[in-house]
Amino acid sequence: MSRAADRLELVVDPVRRTGRTLLAAGVEQSYVDVEDPLHLHFEYVRRIASAAQVAAPAGVPLDVLHLGGGALTLPRWLAATRPGSRQLVVERDRTVVDLVARELPPLPPEVRVEVADARDAVTDAPSDGYDLVIADIYRAAQMPRHVRTVEFAAEVARTLRPGGLYLVNVTDLPPLVGTRVQVATLRAVFGDVCVLGDRRMLRGRRYGNLVLAATHRPGGLPVGRLAVAALRDPVPGGLLHADALDTFIAGAQPYTDAD
Repeated sequence: MSRAADRLELVVDPVRRTGRTLLAAGVEQSYVDVEDPLHLHFEYVRRIASAAQVAAPAGVPLDVLHLGGGALTLPRWLAATRPGSRQLVVERDRTVVDLVARELPPLPPEVRVEVADARDAVTDAPSDGYDLVIADIYRAAQMPRHVRTVEFAAEVARTLRPGGLYLVNVTDLPPLVGTRVQVATLRAVFGDVCVLGDRRMLRGRRYGNLVLAATHRPGGLPVGRLAVAALRDPVPGGLLHADALDTFIAGAQPYTDAD
């Protein structure tokens, strides 16, 4: 199942035989259970899913924009938990799209996949078009600079409806400089921002993933419910918000296109 040209492959999980891991140059990118779309293997994906659950009452369909597709774990999960949700997935790598389409179960018709650059797709997206935007955009283990600026965040904000939610996966290592800058960047655009993750990550003690959540209105995030969901995860997590988030970013400045 490998693609030698770009070193992409889908491998069977030796522990969970219905599990498939998407690898890029040997690095884990996505995980899908081909028989159970509700199974979320990676911690950060579960955190995104738990945050997405509070975007609307249970089962209510959402209009969702996914920036970064991978093996389409979250689109499959949302289709199962919120049937009828209209979802657009933007993935820049055609080889990923082709491999996933060939080797994994087909997607519901409400899920469309488009090969494009994330920033171009957001710029072209309609205003107030989405309830939820999920960004998981990495190239060679780095978030490309053009999708981590104030200008990009402002374009995302434009696409969100009032009360809409923006969720961002951030991969970082101590002392979490990139995450602090990204939080400051989102705060320059959105009225309310928080960080979710493993407590060891939040204390800057290990490499891993954090999830940033943002919405238009100050005080608009359901912080209590997000904190409870973080605690209930198999890897219990925490949440930084308000004053605790001020302390966390420690004077970090927003990142702009001009930087």
